[in-house]
Amino acid sequence: MTTARIAGIDLGDKWSSVCVLGGTPEAEVEEESRIRTTREGLERWLGCREPMVVVIEVGTHSRWVSEVIKEKGHAVLVANARHLRMIYARDTKTDRGDAEILARVGRVDPNLLHPVNHRSGENQKDLAILKARNTLVECRTKLINHVRGVVKSFGERLPGCSGETFHQDKVREMIPEELKVALHPLVDQIGCINAMIRRYDEDLEFIVNQRYPIAKRLQTVPGVGPVTSMAFVLTIDDPSRFEKSRDVGPFLGLVPRTDQSGNQDPELRITKAGDVLLRKLLVQCAHHILGPFGGESDLRSWGLRLAERGAKRAKKQAVVAVARKLAVLLLAMWRSGEDFVPVRQERSKRPEPQLTAFAG
Repeated sequence: MTTARIAGIDLGDKWSSVCVLGGTPEAEVEEESRIRTTREGLERWLGCREPMVVVIEVGTHSRWVSEVIKEKGHAVLVANARHLRMIYARDTKTDRGDAEILARVGRVDPNLLHPVNHRSGENQKDLAILKARNTLVECRTKLINHVRGVVKSFGERLPGCSGETFHQDKVREMIPEELKVALHPLVDQIGCINAMIRRYDEDLEFIVNQRYPIAKRLQTVPGVGPVTSMAFVLTIDDPSRFEKSRDVGPFLGLVPRTDQSGNQDPELRITKAGDVLLRKLLVQCAHHILGPFGGESDLRSWGLRLAERGAKRAKKQAVVAVARKLAVLLLAMWRSGEDFVPVRQERSKRPEPQLTAFAG
């Protein structure tokens, strides 16, 4: 009995290690080599070989490498690195060994690789705009924290304000005289960053209106704006990939980890799998929904009831639960084509619980 040859490629920034297994059940190593991690290097290596299965790990180069592999007539499996502990936790880890493990796991059962599907090139370009904007927001936050921290170390405090207004005259005037030389340039830079973020917001609004009408519908949910709706659409890419809407929670890492053994079943933190940016945006939306400006909705009332069950820990769990339920709601709206309905059924007469902890 023979099967198709299978190759594992451990992708590096400049060089990649390759291991090719034969087409027999014994899967003997037929070839071990190194190739340049360039389009030309891959095309040269793949072009002179019969069709086979190629296994790579998801990473910086995996999207364009998988496209080259398909163009050359080979099948490709993109492995989820989070599920390959046998590679990154080995005591004797080498690139050649990693390539061989990828090939052997792909030979035994491709499902063990938890294969990843890459986005289209167009979606990837739009997602790059979102990530660039997020990088600017993170830079602004670090600069603001630095300015506040330095002023505080001199016995003064700057007034509370949003990141969008931090660079205005009120903050500049309250910086101590002896710190103006050091901090005024940073405040000016925060103003420049705010201008760039506004330009990105305008670009995102235009892209949503032109190419992603579903994202416009998702914005009818309180707290969901162009950034979150577009990040959701670009990250999910294809809503039919989930058998049930609730499957999106584990996909985004918003469900607790499990470590059950015998009678022990400890309560653990969320897995934090999937896209970091989208998970962060959904949590921010959950804070808004549970805050004083969240508006009346079944989702808000459900989250506040969860938060009432305990102290600080329960409030944090409620935020994560609302973020998870929000993801399920957005996917359900996408799949069904229905509009958002804030309140679907008659509530009991008791007043809605108030939770001042979510005011910020």
